[in-house]
Amino acid sequence: MTNLWGTLAPLIIGSAVVPIQIVITILLLRSNARVTAVAWVAGMTAARLVQGVVFGLLVSRDSDATTTTGEGQSSPLTSSLLLVVGLILLVMALRSGLDQPDEDAPPPQWLTLTETMGAGRAFLLGAALIAVGAKFWVFTLAAISAITDAGLGQGSSILVFLLFVVLAEGVVIGLLVVTFAAPVRADALLSSASTWFEDHNRVIVIVLGVVFGLWFLAKGLIGLGLL
Repeated sequence: MTNLWGTLAPLIIGSAVVPIQIVITILLLRSNARVTAVAWVAGMTAARLVQGVVFGLLVSRDSDATTTTGEGQSSPLTSSLLLVVGLILLVMALRSGLDQPDEDAPPPQWLTLTETMGAGRAFLLGAALIAVGAKFWVFTLAAISAITDAGLGQGSSILVFLLFVVLAEGVVIGLLVVTFAAPVRADALLSSASTWFEDHNRVIVIVLGVVFGLWFLAKGLIGLGLL
């Protein structure tokens, strides 16, 4: 279990700090579109759950067909995914260091839509963000594969994946909770959070990208027997 969470924790952090989901959530909440913001987060959650069901079945089937991987050990699939995650994080850090735009970021029109979109469209856009973002796909697939390799059993695996989803959305869920719990102070809190994130986002991406990128790169190479 310790080895599993050692793999999941960086995946959770990497998923949670992707800028666009935080920016849009803050914009919706600051425009008093709180129900729309909830729908936006619900759309992201629904997409992740669909990924968990579909690819959890596929990865489990692949794991059942593999007899050379012991319980708790990384399968070739998991090791390959961790290798890809490591490379993605290192590329993110490099692009951020060079002040390059995020290739997976949605079109700028998404930001202007926050002023007019309703709950239905917000739900669809939240789901679309997860569906079209390569980083989200790889992070979630790596988590599913790592959970499968841990050999926890179906019930425990489902619970761990649900916890992964909640924690991967921890920042945006936290923004929702703060806004609903302290509506009077919400504007000031959201403004402070937005300013802090804008000021520190580049450093966060670089530091996490380099540290976790090298970590996953090493785990992937070791799992594949290349290191």
